[in-house]
Amino acid sequence: MDVRYPRPLRPGDRVGVTSPSSGVAEKHRARLGVAVRDLEARGYEVAVGRCMDGSTHLSAPAAERAAELTDLLTDPSVRAVVPPWGGETAVDLLPLLDFDKIGLAEPTWVVGYSDMATIITPLTLLTGVATVHGNNLMDTPYRTPEGLLSWLDIAESAQGEPLAQTPPGRHRATGWDDYAAHPGVRELILDRAGTWTRLDGSGDVDVEGRLIGGCVETLVNLAGTRYLDTASFAAGDPLLVYVEAAEDNAFTICRNLHGMRLAGFFDRAAAVLVGRTKAPDAPTLTQHEAVLDALAPLGVPVVADVECGHVAPYLPLVNGARARVVQTAGRSEIVQTLV
Repeated sequence: MDVRYPRPLRPGDRVGVTSPSSGVAEKHRARLGVAVRDLEARGYEVAVGRCMDGSTHLSAPAAERAAELTDLLTDPSVRAVVPPWGGETAVDLLPLLDFDKIGLAEPTWVVGYSDMATIITPLTLLTGVATVHGNNLMDTPYRTPEGLLSWLDIAESAQGEPLAQTPPGRHRATGWDDYAAHPGVRELILDRAGTWTRLDGSGDVDVEGRLIGGCVETLVNLAGTRYLDTASFAAGDPLLVYVEAAEDNAFTICRNLHGMRLAGFFDRAAAVLVGRTKAPDAPTLTQHEAVLDALAPLGVPVVADVECGHVAPYLPLVNGARARVVQTAGRSEIVQTLV
């Protein structure tokens, strides 16, 4: 299956906002307003959907969420769709989404991470349309650290333009900002130094492939199903598979990654990128050791502490993009190209 890219976003385009998983509680509505106004200031028309209720862990019944997402992805006037944030159980949407109808429509940028990986990764694998694993709408007002891009930077880029990102060498060790108390926060405090780490051995890494991946805790539930089948994706190109742990302890992550490997998700991996995590270690197993226990049999480079998960800052990755990853003693870089 060939990869298709939505056309670049341009001022005047419409951006749809919906919550395929969790909506926005009343106390966080001010932050939502800040994020929407930032998109408008960038020149976009913003259409906030009906599925936004934040009183429980789901914004609306599954049928309503699926219908709204499908409508947005098949409406030619909507050029991008972004959720406020991830959530918990977007998996209930998958059997209700008309992937054939979505695949026949003009491609639309879909953005998000965490539980949104449940949507965007199958969307790319089943339709061939590239998606962005990157900062959600509530994160968008943050100033992008030097060396990185925001999802908007990527969605506005022309096809064939190399999109280089280098980690800033710092990340956020403290918790999330309190959007209820500080809805307008824009400064992303990065309070701890940290670089990429090769887990499988020593030596330089310089590898190319097509990007695909997402959050371990959500994708593991799709392993072995058509929603996570990488066998025919991207015309047989080698893959750069990225995974990141949100909160489960090292024993659970180890089991999950073993299961995903046994189900074939990593079969075409030329390398594996692992997001930095604050998920807890187990008494006799660290998160890094859990990854190696499950993925060392692949015999490919495994690079950890990449900024592609639940620990800020956010390094957006395009599912389907061709990419080159370089990791040496003096250089860490990923260059994505929408081709």
